[in-house]
Amino acid sequence: MFSPVPPVSPDTEREGRGSPLPLEAHILVVEDDGEMRTLIAKFLRLNGFRVTGARNGAEMWDTLSLSPVDLVLLDVMLPGQSGLDLCRTIRARSEVPIIMVTARGEEADRVAGLELGADDYLPKPFSRPELLARIRAVLRRAQVGANRTGMVSGDRMVFADWTLDTRRRELAAPDGSAVDLSSGEYDLLLAFCEHPQRVLSRDQLLDLARNRISDSIDRSVDVMVSRLRRKLEPLPDSPSIIKTIRGAGYMFVPAVARR
Repeated sequence: MFSPVPPVSPDTEREGRGSPLPLEAHILVVEDDGEMRTLIAKFLRLNGFRVTGARNGAEMWDTLSLSPVDLVLLDVMLPGQSGLDLCRTIRARSEVPIIMVTARGEEADRVAGLELGADDYLPKPFSRPELLARIRAVLRRAQVGANRTGMVSGDRMVFADWTLDTRRRELAAPDGSAVDLSSGEYDLLLAFCEHPQRVLSRDQLLDLARNRISDSIDRSVDVMVSRLRRKLEPLPDSPSIIKTIRGAGYMFVPAVARR
């Protein structure tokens, strides 16, 4: 599907363009093929994007309801609701940019997707430069740097009197003091905040945390969770923030609000 070319520098691509792209724009990749979803996500992350993957419509709606999304990369052939059906419903609720992706390249399919509100249509197989160029072109047209068009606004995630500023990548304790987080700890906390009060397996956390955890084994997740717990639950009587679900994974206990 991808041609073997190196990542394109965001700074190089932006030179000479009219409006800058949003810093670390959030791309939601809706693709039921796990290997393909991982390849796309890794490539986009190498080129400066934040990426969340979804296998189907249900996971897509979970992400859209909890986190601002700058663009949806939506496969047509999905289990359950098709990408075309999902495109129609998204467009009825939001102006978030949508690029349809499918192995079906017939003109009728392309026209159907565009008429339903998609901003662009990319048939498989496609090259890495083409994918990157189309995403950046759609983001520029949507001017998401000035106004994010996801379903939920706000750059601060508030839980149990803690505040996570996603624009500045900063965590503030209930007393207002700043708490230092490593890149891996920040990504893991963000994954929990975007999926609160849900049981997440170690594999899901590895994927949601953008592969910033040291390696893809269960123990690495456990170690990172332990480090995060020590910062969120510093005292023996501190409220429980991250709960271990035996045999299943972890759950972020508090509710999360965006402001």
